[in-house]
Amino acid sequence: MNMKLSLPHTVGQWCKNILTRPALAVTVSVLWLIVIGWIAYGWNLGNIGLVDETEPLFAEASRQMFVTGDWITPFFNAQTRFDKPALIYWCQAIAYGILGVNEWAARIPSALAAMGTVALAFYTVHWSLARKDELEQVSRPVRRYLTAGLAATVMALTPEMIAWGRIGVSDMLLTGCIASALLCFFLGYAQNSQFPSNKWYWACYVLVAGAILTKGPVGIVLPAIIIGAFVIYQGNLVEVWRQMRPLVGLLIILGLSVPWYALVIWRNGWNYINSFFGYHNIERFTEVVNGHSAPWYFYFLVVLLGFAPYSVYLPAAMIRLQFWQRSHWRSQARSQQLGLFACIWFLGVFGFFTIAVTKLPSYVLPLMPAAAILVALLWSDLIPEPEADNHKSVIASKSFVWSSWVNVIFLSAIAAALFHVAQLVGNDPAAPELYQSMQQMGLPAMGGMIWLLVAIIIAAFTLTRRWQWIITANLLGFVLFFIVVLMPALFVMDQQRQQPLRELSAIAAQVEQPKEELIMLGFKKPSVVFYSHKTVNYISSAPEVVDYIHKQNAQPAKLNSLLLLAEKDRFLAMDLQPEEYKHIASKGAYYLVRVPVKKIKKQKLDISYSVPTNTIQNSKLSQ
Repeated sequence: MNMKLSLPHTVGQWCKNILTRPALAVTVSVLWLIVIGWIAYGWNLGNIGLVDETEPLFAEASRQMFVTGDWITPFFNAQTRFDKPALIYWCQAIAYGILGVNEWAARIPSALAAMGTVALAFYTVHWSLARKDELEQVSRPVRRYLTAGLAATVMALTPEMIAWGRIGVSDMLLTGCIASALLCFFLGYAQNSQFPSNKWYWACYVLVAGAILTKGPVGIVLPAIIIGAFVIYQGNLVEVWRQMRPLVGLLIILGLSVPWYALVIWRNGWNYINSFFGYHNIERFTEVVNGHSAPWYFYFLVVLLGFAPYSVYLPAAMIRLQFWQRSHWRSQARSQQLGLFACIWFLGVFGFFTIAVTKLPSYVLPLMPAAAILVALLWSDLIPEPEADNHKSVIASKSFVWSSWVNVIFLSAIAAALFHVAQLVGNDPAAPELYQSMQQMGLPAMGGMIWLLVAIIIAAFTLTRRWQWIITANLLGFVLFFIVVLMPALFVMDQQRQQPLRELSAIAAQVEQPKEELIMLGFKKPSVVFYSHKTVNYISSAPEVVDYIHKQNAQPAKLNSLLLLAEKDRFLAMDLQPEEYKHIASKGAYYLVRVPVKKIKKQKLDISYSVPTNTIQNSKLSQ
């Protein structure tokens, strides 16, 4: 019996001993947050190149801001970029000034936003449970620290949070601002004191301003919907309104966010208003933009996979709350309403973007912190104290037991998909050997074995009713999968897809002649602009390239030559003769050539991309 109970008892005693030394408790907590933050967001953060298409758009716009000193209007490839407000560009530009212009600097704002959100969630959960112990006049330090640590760990180690926390775009910064604003609101709300003495409300307003500067009106609309729904459901709207003094808060928000909007509108006028507010906000909510349409159940799949493997426990976590029992929640102390608040937070984000017509996986990223809190609170009921009667087994709810078996089925399905990944995915023309390389390294098979093993272990824990260890199996399985499979896969993808473009971009910058243009034929890869530091002219087809060359010949100031970057098939379709171009380099699926403008014959205007390539491929590849 001592052997059976030794591990939980030892963990509990260890946590209890730490609490007798507050400085050590804080130190261990901080070290744990650093470890999980580094694994999820810091490890190899800058060792993988920028990923086309979206990330280089942000990185290059920030580089332009850093180089030109224009901190008002973002530019990309010599054109204004009005997709997003300025905060992400400011953060990346500042990082360039500290770390240099590189991938680390482009991604560090996202990584820090994710780690900051994880840390604040840890504090909030621990604080709420500490208040609960005070109300019940008990001391349950193990439950407090393990639940808070679990919330932080689950939040950090989810596919969606890792994906957007390791890439230099605005989504994680927006999530960090919105999630932190909501957590600050709850801490202020739970303390039941008035603004301005309640500093958490101050922080909430500042973070909402940051969200507005990150992605626009959604930065205030989402928090307002969630907070409004919460206080209305609790029936204390008037009381909270008086405590928060939202008119003063609105002045703070406007004072921090409006000056940049005023300046960028003053400089760019209706072009900015129509592009940002019209196209990138109103139209994205009411119409399909850039082909990003999806069925109504799209976000069910996004949450299932993006919050995997813990997503199967979300229904049980909500059932546990019994959020429909309004009278029960209204009778609870404010500090004990964190579960209800997280539930409304989750449903608010999910519902808002389900209604929106344009749909993207990153849109529901702000609900991931709420999901992690819900799952952690579910597991908190299964954490025993060292002083508790260990002869008694922890009783799990029926919904939890069913969720455990769904967990087993879900992980088995993931394992099966990995074993057959070659049949499930198509060919990538930009990296035709990508999946073959992964198969040769055995990555899909290793991933399948990991999740199959975790499924078997969870089934064993479920049968033996060792509920506390199921979440540990999920977490350790995810960490192992991330380290052994996902990270090597990312390096292979970078080597196959992005490295050829980086190398050709560097070569183009080195061999560039005065006033020589760089043309990208048939595809758009913004990373070329970032790595070459050149303005790139995107032209969709080979005939258009030839037509463009002849138009340049007709200009008074003629170009002597241009650099052409193209996929091999599209370059071969141009049917250029050896004397009409100079081969500079070829990497992966791409060619970089120099085309003397005057040597292109007029009849080349008649070519089309449909020209068969098999008849000329051998001769061209030997050039």
